[in-house]
Amino acid sequence: MQIVRTIAEARAVVAVLRAQNKSIGLVPTMGALHQGHLSLVRAARAACDAVVVSIFVNPTQFAPSEDFSKYPRTFDADCALLQAENVDFLFAPDAAEMYPPGAATFIAVEPMGDRLDGASRPGHFRGVATVVAKLFNIVAPSKAFFGQKDAAQVAVLRRMVRDLNFPLELVVCPTVREPDGLAMSSRNRYLSPEDRRSALILHRTLRHIEDRVASGEVDSAQLIDVGLGVLADEPDVRLDYLRIVDPDTLEDLPDVKNGALLAIAAHVGPARLIDNILIPPR
Repeated sequence: MQIVRTIAEARAVVAVLRAQNKSIGLVPTMGALHQGHLSLVRAARAACDAVVVSIFVNPTQFAPSEDFSKYPRTFDADCALLQAENVDFLFAPDAAEMYPPGAATFIAVEPMGDRLDGASRPGHFRGVATVVAKLFNIVAPSKAFFGQKDAAQVAVLRRMVRDLNFPLELVVCPTVREPDGLAMSSRNRYLSPEDRRSALILHRTLRHIEDRVASGEVDSAQLIDVGLGVLADEPDVRLDYLRIVDPDTLEDLPDVKNGALLAIAAHVGPARLIDNILIPPR
């Protein structure tokens, strides 16, 4: 696996791959890799001739009060994992490389970028869309791979790809979970054993709502009430949002008859965690 640090180096490597008529799969990450990330790498390997992974903790998607400085950075361990997955090259730039002095251009996907996590974390999706657009321009992948756990991010990026005519396919892979149901996340590293047990309430809440849908309930307000009742079992978990929305627009839905995204975000100990499930049409 080749590690490149600059945009010029990355473009040179990509040019060689493209000259060999190889399709390129890109897996953008912020590092602190886990099996969820590696599932994306494996999907890229299965679908493309060459796999590019990026590791970049993007400062523009963090608010000043958030965990940018504390975000887990495990570069050597990440490299070993990617090497074992036969990744072709790793793009690991620093902030000055991605945002040169005087950088003033950002991408805002409005109004979607202000919904769900965008409402809780103002400017978050502006930073995400900007850095992902940069990566698409640098790597020029045939396909880019993202996880369903980040469903709101997926919706924003799909719209960006459509609106800006990026010539690539955005591939969404299933959420990878621990055996007890907790969605894998780099931020799970923040959790104490007690926090870790409390965090299971997120998936349990989603499953209870899913079960109620299976029993015939379709009204969103009623379903949200079911979820809030489950969450009451863990008073130390601070709910950010529990919403039933259109998976493409992130707008609230009155019911789930035509399918929906059920999304939750909550603070558990020092970590803000997200999870979701897709509800199929009734």
